[in-house]
Amino acid sequence: MILLTLQNVNKSFVMNEVLKDVNLTLQSGQRMGLVGVNGSGKSTLFKLISGAMEPDSGTVSLVRGTTVGMLTQDADIQSDLTIQQELERVFEPVRQMEARLRQMEAEMAEKHEDAAAFEQLSHAYSRLMDRFEDAGGYEWPSRIQGVLAGLGFARGRETQPASLLSGGEKTRLCLARLLLTQPDLLMLDEPTNHLDLASTQWLEETLKKYRGTVLVISHDRYFLNAVCDCMAELSMKRLTQYTGNYDRFAVQRQANLERQLKEYKLQQAEIARQEAIIARYRMYNREKSIKAAESREKRLEKLERIEKPMSEQKVRFNFTARRRTGDDVLMVKDLKKGFEGRTLFEHLDLHLRAGDRVAVIGPNGVGKTTLLNIIAGKLHQDAGTVAFGSNIDLGYYDQQQAQLHPEKTVLDELWDDFPRLEADRIRGVLALFLLTGEDVFQTVGTLSGGERGRVALAKLMLKQDNVLLLDEPTNHLDMDSREVLEAALDDFEGTILTVSHDRYFINKVATKVIEMSPEGAVEYLGNYDDYLEKKRILEAGEEEALLGGVTRTQQDKEKRRARLAKESEKALRQRLKQAEADIAATEQRISDLEAQMGKPEVYANPAESARVAREHREAQQQLDGLYELWEELSEATSE
Repeated sequence: MILLTLQNVNKSFVMNEVLKDVNLTLQSGQRMGLVGVNGSGKSTLFKLISGAMEPDSGTVSLVRGTTVGMLTQDADIQSDLTIQQELERVFEPVRQMEARLRQMEAEMAEKHEDAAAFEQLSHAYSRLMDRFEDAGGYEWPSRIQGVLAGLGFARGRETQPASLLSGGEKTRLCLARLLLTQPDLLMLDEPTNHLDLASTQWLEETLKKYRGTVLVISHDRYFLNAVCDCMAELSMKRLTQYTGNYDRFAVQRQANLERQLKEYKLQQAEIARQEAIIARYRMYNREKSIKAAESREKRLEKLERIEKPMSEQKVRFNFTARRRTGDDVLMVKDLKKGFEGRTLFEHLDLHLRAGDRVAVIGPNGVGKTTLLNIIAGKLHQDAGTVAFGSNIDLGYYDQQQAQLHPEKTVLDELWDDFPRLEADRIRGVLALFLLTGEDVFQTVGTLSGGERGRVALAKLMLKQDNVLLLDEPTNHLDMDSREVLEAALDDFEGTILTVSHDRYFINKVATKVIEMSPEGAVEYLGNYDDYLEKKRILEAGEEEALLGGVTRTQQDKEKRRARLAKESEKALRQRLKQAEADIAATEQRISDLEAQMGKPEVYANPAESARVAREHREAQQQLDGLYELWEELSEATSE
């Protein structure tokens, strides 16, 4: 059943046309992702669908009686209620039914001697009880606790006044309220912006099982892949629908663009041919040839011209390193850091080698950005050491862009840091990041988050550092810009350490994932999907459990092979090179540990001997995994 229809919708603001002849059909039960560059009109379209705004022309039609719930990026929590009370408001009708049931029970107790009255009251009680149960009367308290836990609210915070929450927490509370309300059409504008990875995964599972229809705006491509079964893109004021998740959409969009461009070129060639024939007929200047020319001109005028396919402008850049580092890039040992008596992390070890591409993940507040600031020299650790190898040039992308100067113009922001470059060179670099014309004379403080991010990336590109520390580099970037960033980092020959919540980005860039916790860090080989598989295996504790005659390990190998088959030849060879370097380093580590095991002072000390033996066993297990990965990568690159 069609739930929502938009027909020839147009919307302008003063002289700025945002939407032009937009058509959309959304079936009941579908989960649609809405994408487009920043400023393409996605939020405007949401407001038109929700009824918060009227179109200039065209129609927006919803099935009669459809309930609509919309999450915006501006939370509307203004009351003095607690978090619990704010969510209990959703179930006010159910709570009223429950109160009425208690009242009826008391009345039945009083009228048990009046058979007629008791029977009438008993029937009414039974009907209300059915309604109460259908409305989830026994479930709502546990549903509230489940949503709060899923969205990252710690137990015990239910009594905190909602008005005292941070902006991100208020948005999460609004999302919790919407999920409990369960409208027929659930509209979500960037729902993962203020969620950590665990909460995002919980939301994905919740939306996949959602009984209604979902329409979501998101830059989180991994989220769109997990949740959506159809996509819509706003580009150049128009909307195009696609079937499938984000990956299928990306393939279809590129195929559509190539097909449209081919059709346009073929038609242009035919038009040019007809115009040449017409010109030749007119040259003859005879009555018959002039009539033939006029006949062809009329047919040409009636021809429905194909518009030249155009796409939004894309950022274009690449990272290069002006010199090579040594094999050892960064050594972090037994690091500890806390603030105001609260320890963020301790006993944290990290070893980066040349060419490593490491993504750091973990819950909000565990100290991921703090770790980068310590490595960058912007903070001092409480304990432990940070040491760099030889020839290190460190570049740092700060998600807050604190290194930018709000009062400077965009042009001066770069020129002051690179005074030897000519103005044309600076403007050329900024043009790669879509900052052209009068844009370069704007002050940095007036730029949007995405524009400031592009300025910071432009400076990072010009520095040509060989080690990049990237703190949430995809924040504020649209999808096309994220893909260009991923391609630029894929071509980068230096070393990368990044903190990111963008799982799609981690899958594309990382060859190692480090999961941070208050107790330290655990390293996993591979990208984000590999990390998830390893975690699942460890948590299940049944790596060799038989499933339909095939071991779980064999299944995991098949999944990895399927993923490797999708990677580019260059990416595979980069991962193969990294695996070989890791094997050499791990073999050396095993050799060093075996040498330690032979020392009298070690085997004479039971505690030290046990520690060395444990580390030797762990290193041997890691080496086995590396050889397995190397074999799979070797097979993939030779196919």
